Amino acid sequence: MGPHNGTTTVNGTELPPKTTERSEAPVELTGWRKWFHENLMLLVTLSGVVLGVALGFSLRPLKLHADSIMLIAYPGELFMRVLKLMILPLIISSLIAGSASLNAKMNGKIALRTLVYFTTTSFFNACLGIALVLLIHPGDPGMHNTADRSADSRSANLLDSLLDLGRNVFPDNLFQAAFQQAHTVYVPKPSIRSVFNDTVNQTSLMDDVADEPPEMIRVVQYRTGTNTLGIVFFCLVFGTLLGTIGQKGQIVIDFFSAVFEVVMRMVTCVMWLTPVGISSVIAGKILGVNDLNLVMSQLMWFIITVAIGVCIYQFIVMQAIYFVFLRRNPFKFYAGLIHALLTAFATASTAAALPITFRCMNDKLRVDQRITRFVLPIGCNINMDGTALFISIASIFIAQMSGMTLGFGELVTVLLTSTAASMSSASVPSAALVLLLVVLTAIDAPVQDVTLLFAVDWFVDRIRTTNNMLGDCYAAAVVEQLSKKELMALDAAVIYQELPISTPNGHISIDGQTDLDIKVSIPDSVIVDLNNAVNANGSTIKRI
Repeated sequence: MGPHNGTTTVNGTELPPKTTERSEAPVELTGWRKWFHENLMLLVTLSGVVLGVALGFSLRPLKLHADSIMLIAYPGELFMRVLKLMILPLIISSLIAGSASLNAKMNGKIALRTLVYFTTTSFFNACLGIALVLLIHPGDPGMHNTADRSADSRSANLLDSLLDLGRNVFPDNLFQAAFQQAHTVYVPKPSIRSVFNDTVNQTSLMDDVADEPPEMIRVVQYRTGTNTLGIVFFCLVFGTLLGTIGQKGQIVIDFFSAVFEVVMRMVTCVMWLTPVGISSVIAGKILGVNDLNLVMSQLMWFIITVAIGVCIYQFIVMQAIYFVFLRRNPFKFYAGLIHALLTAFATASTAAALPITFRCMNDKLRVDQRITRFVLPIGCNINMDGTALFISIASIFIAQMSGMTLGFGELVTVLLTSTAASMSSASVPSAALVLLLVVLTAIDAPVQDVTLLFAVDWFVDRIRTTNNMLGDCYAAAVVEQLSKKELMALDAAVIYQELPISTPNGHISIDGQTDLDIKVSIPDSVIVDLNNAVNANGSTIKRI
């Protein structure tokens, strides 16, 4: 007899081997191997950050040519472009699928809770920034350099910023919103003299009015950049109404759910490029600063003030909020977001880190996907906790450098304008510097001194972006906890609708009455344990 080959013969027919005989059970990892396998992507991302910092500072003494610096930063540029490429399809698919999976009443409640949370935390960050900048007083009047002041006379005020926010929330062309956004600019008012001069090419007429300052008027123009706010609003309304038409809209919901899953798989592939991309981005930024020592020595206290505010909010305030609402260990939740945190730090953009944030929240932390798909895309556009902190600190810092003494009224103005301006900020690197002009104009501080912060914004922007990203994640966790009862009632309704009318053994009838005379009733207010509601084959209902 030959060796046993694992086959069995019945009535002369050879049967295939049993599954347990032809395959081995997977080996379950334990100890440090399990930890290494679960945190491999985190270690890869962290190595990219460390490598980028080491590479940047080690190459600075060589004083590389601009072309060499560009080539070092080029892989990071491609990495950023790939991440940004997935932002628009990710936001559209996640919002439509997420809002359609909830009913209109649930969408309204979740949206209200989300907006209240975002507004409250942004207001708190502005208060924290004002308190720190007044306590530490980083602005030194002796550091003020009039040579750095440019003749930038552009006008900026809070009214224009708020009106532009409304114009972008309600775009007049959805396709234009994919690549352009509205903003207000001031241009010289055309006069009869200037029109006539342009027509007949006579310069003598303009000589008479050359010394008169031109009258400036508001003009709404479009600038390059995705109008994400308008797309978010349209997708929320579209998804909410899509969920109200029942079975007719299910094919559309399935389509956008499939798009979301495909984009997330693309994200998984891109994530393995993070060591090269992140190290290239950070090294290029470090090498691009002209005089790093001078900048750090002059603005060190400003950087320290912002960093202290970020640390207080991340490690104390956020953890307290999480513990109060969820009664769980907040630092475990924080540890699950380290990968997204490092990506946000490296890219300096909440939107660019959004694909990684989705993966951490859904796969690792197991937050309800209906909440994350709803909250995270909105948060990356209007929740700018770090930006509110930065604007309040930077505006008073510039006022301190100019020797200005701000009274209570000016401080309240900084508080309100910082909160409002941060919620209208674009989720792109260095967007806060443009909004800073609004606050400086409101307190009559020198807007030209914003140029002093350009040299350190590459670093400060990365610090405050981590606050923005974490704020979105903690908001999703809090909103999920506050919406727990509604989500469970919705799950119960779905289970009730999908229950089989009858089973092979005939125990369930159409009217819910079994031959054992057990009536099945699931009211809206019941709290359902999904693990006990339906058994493995989906054919038996247990009483809760």
